[in-house]
Amino acid sequence: MTVMVGEWMTLFLMAIALGMDAFSVGLGMGMIKLRVRQIFYIGVTIGVFHVVMPLIGMSIGKVLSEQFGSIATLIGGLLLIMLGVQMMLSSFKKEDGPLITPVGMGLFVFALSVSLDSFSVGLSLGIYGARTLLTILMFGAVSMLLTWMGLFFGRKLQGWLGSYSEALGGSILLGFGLKLLFFT
Repeated sequence: MTVMVGEWMTLFLMAIALGMDAFSVGLGMGMIKLRVRQIFYIGVTIGVFHVVMPLIGMSIGKVLSEQFGSIATLIGGLLLIMLGVQMMLSSFKKEDGPLITPVGMGLFVFALSVSLDSFSVGLSLGIYGARTLLTILMFGAVSMLLTWMGLFFGRKLQGWLGSYSEALGGSILLGFGLKLLFFT
């Protein structure tokens, strides 16, 4: 019984660590004017990506874990930097919105950028034989909830900061991307 509780707690803490990416990026993206329905879909999409990516990683497992772990982090960092710079630049233009928004293909890029690290974690967990269903459901649910929290909090900040909110959101994404590239 204590082994199972220990495994649950370990996976839950890992899920929170992975979901904090989604929270941070959600905080930045929440500063774009989003409707509640969009926020719902963004959270669900990121949750699904946090199920699929570690599942793929766990299935590949030990064979490729060392090669793809750093590549996934690099790609995720570069995507976040691109999104952040784009948001910051569009906040200074007179246009209404950013070029990339969390809708359609933009949502795919957004979800992919925050779930690439869960792919590399899945590779590692595949080596150790973690319970697949428990792992992916925990990762998906926690990342979905943390994404919603970040988006709603970012939405509140957007109301307080007005026109500067998109630049701040872009700087959050840029900073997080730089962190992934240089400090992981």
